[in-house]
Amino acid sequence: MKIAIIGLGNIGKGLLSALENTSHAVTGVNKGDDLAAAIKDAEVVILSTPYDAFTDIAEQADFSGKIIIDVSNPITSDFSALQLGHDSSAAEEVAKLMPGAKVVKAFNTIFADHYASGLKIGGLPLQTFVASDDEAARDTVKSIAADMGLDPRDAGPLKNARYLEPMGFMNIQFGYVLGQGAEIAPQWLAA
Repeated sequence: MKIAIIGLGNIGKGLLSALENTSHAVTGVNKGDDLAAAIKDAEVVILSTPYDAFTDIAEQADFSGKIIIDVSNPITSDFSALQLGHDSSAAEEVAKLMPGAKVVKAFNTIFADHYASGLKIGGLPLQTFVASDDEAARDTVKSIAADMGLDPRDAGPLKNARYLEPMGFMNIQFGYVLGQGAEIAPQWLAA
């Protein structure tokens, strides 16, 4: 698949590096680059920017028919709370901003450090939780995640991003506020 990553901060660079080790054709786009050209050829677009940038991004290109992966956690600038929750999510807001796109929530519980260390802890692949109202798009993102070496978990419809984003926020709290570091990740285990 042709994948464009918008935003090459720590997470975007990590995703780019992981995807370059797959059979997917991936390109990274930074602020100031020709966003519309990169999006035009892409089948999948990963939004690896802060939530506050989404409105501006939505105005720069046509996202109709694209699979859009939102990796954000809509946290406040001081990392003390979520900007959204309970009745909406960043992913659902993306769906409103980009009508005609197939929006998927994924990768929001993985710290950037994990991309450089092989996406595993103790030899076990990290999980990513994948939510979307479009089942085919959800399956595509789960396949991309597996290609990267992750253990994708089906998280149901897009409204479940309302729960995945607080999980990402809690991961940030454990990692940075409570001092456990960025070498942690949530896992959903079954007997």
